[in-house]
Amino acid sequence: MPTYIYRIQPVRPEMLSEGPTAEEARITGEHFAYLKRLMDEGLLILAGRTLNVDYSAFGIAIFQARDDEQMRQIVAGDPGVAQKLFRAEWQPYRIALHAPENCGEA
Repeated sequence: MPTYIYRIQPVRPEMLSEGPTAEEARITGEHFAYLKRLMDEGLLILAGRTLNVDYSAFGIAIFQARDDEQMRQIVAGDPGVAQKLFRAEWQPYRIALHAPENCGEA
């Protein structure tokens, strides 16, 4: 299956620096649950975000999807993107080196 990298950024960067609104917190929870479900289904390889809290903050996820259409569906199905909390972009991606044993506890 092809591999894809997915990059998201908050539409409102103050969500990170000042804290989320109740609505943003709810959507973020839905986003996390969605990614967890995709991981359980074997589509999501990894996901995380930068720890900075300014406009340059972003998250990434690496997926394996059947094709571009399935990846489009994954992005469109993300509650954070669908509810316009995050802007998203994705690209085909090739993992060149990978050593899971080097990863610490999440």
